[in-house]
Amino acid sequence: MKIVVIGAVAAGLKAAARARRNDPAAEITVVEKGKLISYGACGLPYYVAGDVQDIGQLMTTPAGATRNPAFFKNVKDITVLTETLATGIDRAARQVTVKDLASGEERQLPYDKLVIATGALPVKPPLPGVDLANVFQLWHPDDAKAIREGLERGRFANAAIIGAGLVGMEMAEALKMWDVNTTIIEMKDQVFPAFLDEEVAGSVAKYVREQGLTVLTGEKVEKFTGDGAVQAVVTDKRTVPADLVILAIGVRPNVELAKAAGLTIGPTGAIAVDGGLRTSDDDIFAGGDCVENTHLVSGEKVFVPMGSTANKHGRVIGDNIFGGRETFHGILGTVAVKVLDMNVAKTGLTERDAKRLGYEYVTAMIGGHDRPHYMPEAKLITVKLIAEAATGRILGAQAFGTGEVDKRIDIVATAIVLGGKVGDLLDVDLAYAPPYSPPLDNVAVAASAVQNKLAGKLKGISSLTAKEKMDGKTVFLDVRTPEECKQQGCLPYENVQYIPLGQLRSRLAELNKGDEIVALCKISLRGYEAALILEGEDFDKVKVMEGGINAWPFECKK
Repeated sequence: MKIVVIGAVAAGLKAAARARRNDPAAEITVVEKGKLISYGACGLPYYVAGDVQDIGQLMTTPAGATRNPAFFKNVKDITVLTETLATGIDRAARQVTVKDLASGEERQLPYDKLVIATGALPVKPPLPGVDLANVFQLWHPDDAKAIREGLERGRFANAAIIGAGLVGMEMAEALKMWDVNTTIIEMKDQVFPAFLDEEVAGSVAKYVREQGLTVLTGEKVEKFTGDGAVQAVVTDKRTVPADLVILAIGVRPNVELAKAAGLTIGPTGAIAVDGGLRTSDDDIFAGGDCVENTHLVSGEKVFVPMGSTANKHGRVIGDNIFGGRETFHGILGTVAVKVLDMNVAKTGLTERDAKRLGYEYVTAMIGGHDRPHYMPEAKLITVKLIAEAATGRILGAQAFGTGEVDKRIDIVATAIVLGGKVGDLLDVDLAYAPPYSPPLDNVAVAASAVQNKLAGKLKGISSLTAKEKMDGKTVFLDVRTPEECKQQGCLPYENVQYIPLGQLRSRLAELNKGDEIVALCKISLRGYEAALILEGEDFDKVKVMEGGINAWPFECKK
């Protein structure tokens, strides 16, 4: 069998390697337009930051072998043609036209099965000055090498990052490591607009600003200015000095070859594939960042390019080429990102998604340490859980904090894939020991909060709803100690009343039963206890501000 693969990064080479395991005799040829293959693009920001010293490490096996054409030929008997561009697919003749970019020579590669793994392309806005020197798109190792070389030589004093998504925020951390004055400019009204809800994003942005980075949201870039090299970014609101610009405004699927061949393109603009990753032509498979996926909760077709998904695609394709019946069921859009000492993660639907799709849902946001507070490594995290109100089916979750959030999101992602409900998160027998987690894991606490809401035992409101009430007649009852308020900051509003929890029962006369009261503390666990005390004393308008002051996304006063 002759197998041709177009694209030699994640999905393409994974499919080729899997195909080789299935058939030692197959003739496998991989075509790649660039010089480099099989590189870990997700590691590029960490090379720029200096965490990865040698960029070649992003192209090696764990044993240290460089993944180059010679490696794939010698170890896997796969022919990789670099600097070779696929220019056309003749489906009737079953052949691919390729062009040697060095010599200009064209030829045809016949195939029995074809794999398209052309990936995605970074979006480059058609703005004045976008082609000035030192305006980069971090999409290829060559970009990362040029940026780091400039940093090592001290060429950059002020940087502007256009886009507050994954790459943009990771690069903000990288530039912070080099003490470069960095401004993040995002057209949407929040950071991580693709996968975080507003109040979670607000808390992340607040932290980033506290670390000395400038975050400008709701601001549109109009042009770049400079004499030969970029010197400033002009937005609709201001001019930002910048001798380094990183364009991180997203990617689009690279589907031109597939489209020209008459293959079906899906509603997302990416290649449409079935569960076995076959295109509309049974002899052509496609995977990686050029295809669309099915969201496992909503059933919608989505375009969410991720290296993890691309590798899974390659495995399925490599089996199904030989008649396998492997199915790629879909994705949850699970992501994790580190921004300085803040960890952020998400899986499934956001609350915004759930509302758009018409779900009747309930959310709960809880804060707590990622392991017992007495452990020296204990750090705070906040978890937001979203569930269907009628059934308790888990729809999604988000988490942020300086503690470990990835394993909490992985727990929820696993539960969603297995059809789990909120109660299942309480039933799962998770590993417990003080160095790893609290006795009742944060995810279980979030699930309990959702159940309490569904049962009417917890009347919680989000920080966004609380903000709307701050200038009204609602009384905000802060039950922290005075020392905590000094350390953590206070809400800058007149309708906040401070009564430490231990004094609440003896000072009930200071509160009016006719007022709406919102209780809070550092993470609102004591706030919930305060609400129960008040309800036991016939206060009937009591709520809790979920997540407490730790999840308050706005400014506090010290």
